Amino acid sequence: MKIDFEHRMAAHCENGVISNMLRYYGIDLSEALIFGIGSGIYFSYLPFYKLNGMPVTSFRPWPGLIFKRITKALDIKMHIELFKNPEKAMKALDDNLENGIPTGMVVGVFHLTYFPAPYRFHFNAHNIVGIGKENGEYLISDPVMEKIEKLSYNDLKRVRYAMGIAKPKGKMYYMEKIPQTIDLEKAIMKGLKRTILEMVKLPGPIIGVTGIKYLSSRIKKWPKKYGEKKAAQYLGQIVRMLEEIGTGGAGFRFLFSAFLQEASEKLQIPALNDLSMEMTNVGDKWREFAVKAGRICKGRQTSETYNELSEFLQTIADEEKKVYLGIEKAIS
Repeated sequence: MKIDFEHRMAAHCENGVISNMLRYYGIDLSEALIFGIGSGIYFSYLPFYKLNGMPVTSFRPWPGLIFKRITKALDIKMHIELFKNPEKAMKALDDNLENGIPTGMVVGVFHLTYFPAPYRFHFNAHNIVGIGKENGEYLISDPVMEKIEKLSYNDLKRVRYAMGIAKPKGKMYYMEKIPQTIDLEKAIMKGLKRTILEMVKLPGPIIGVTGIKYLSSRIKKWPKKYGEKKAAQYLGQIVRMLEEIGTGGAGFRFLFSAFLQEASEKLQIPALNDLSMEMTNVGDKWREFAVKAGRICKGRQTSETYNELSEFLQTIADEEKKVYLGIEKAIS
């Protein structure tokens, strides 16, 4: 039993699952469009919130938010369900697969048996799609993998009920109603305006471009305040969020650049294509930041480099702000 479901890789699981599921129902939107309409570009620095004892730096909105935004923008009705009983959760999935319904699930990464060991970590908001069963194993479309993967009954149940922060609790979802036509231009504009709001308009020091500048001001104080070892750990946490949790690299800046290219064509606004190239340059600088930070983490640079890194981050913030203000001008 296998649903005729086209599997495509993606830079990020949430975007990839949405794109693949929509394509099954006849709406072919790229991952970049999904990401942009859902306002996936983001930044926040939360010094008061600790993960593994270190401040959280995020390059993405809260897991599930892109999904919520895209389905609302395209007027798609979703059925979303959580289960207290794992056996009932598995039975509900089996029923869907028997009825030919591709079914999304939220799972923990750490015990995904098809993931290479170095890439397993405690993250309970990974998205996959169940598309059938063969010889008692579940066929899984995981957009960060090259091909269809397989999981046993017990392994799938285990990741659907992963323990720790943000337990998935057997969460599964599927599309109940798809509109015959969608207003793509309206959805793109809404995504662009929300991005401008979140990245340059919101008050407070921790979100958007202001948050990048705030992080910059903190970084240069870390060696003296925390010591070389702890400062390097804090810096390593940023690099991990930027290059690993911000899958696709550079905190999704390249993916947003691709969105601007497509938005330029769909909206017939050439300026957005020019801004796409500027955002690619911003992404290159984030990559350069990761390399510089990595050298410090490995002890190849002195603590004085934290000041240089701080100044470099200020430059990134200024250039990124210029892109968002340019978008605001282009669509006004």
